[in-house]
Amino acid sequence: QVHLVESGGGLVQAGGSLRLSCAASGRTVSSYAMGWFRQALGKEREFVAGISRSGGRTSYSDSVKGRFAMSRDDAKNAVLLQMNDVQPDDTAVYFCAARSTALSSGLYTNGYAYWGQGTQVTVSS
Repeated sequence: QVHLVESGGGLVQAGGSLRLSCAASGRTVSSYAMGWFRQALGKEREFVAGISRSGGRTSYSDSVKGRFAMSRDDAKNAVLLQMNDVQPDDTAVYFCAARSTALSSGLYTNGYAYWGQGTQVTVSS
C-alpha cells in the first residue's frame, strides 16, 4: 500500500505559478498510474491531471490544459504538478491519488484507491 503526502500549496496571485509535490512512501510511484484532483468549496472533486504508470503519457482536464504540467520524479518517488498562469477558479484543495493498473500506458480519471490529505491552493485576483 502506498502513502501519499502533498505539499507546495499556498496563496498566489492570478497569473502566477505554483508547484505541487506529492511524495510517496511504502511503494514506488512507478507502480501506479497517478493523478491530481481538486475540490473547490461547495463543489465536487474533479480530475485535473494524470500520468501513466510508465510515466510516458499524461492527460489533463480542459480547464487546465496548456497551463498545468504533471511529471514524475522517480529519484524522489514523487509526482509534481506545475501550475502556471493560475486563475481564481483554480482555488481548491488539491489531492494526489494512485491507482493500480496492469496497463503501463493507461490514463484514468477515476478508480483511484489511494489518496493524500490534500494541500490548499488559493489564487487571489
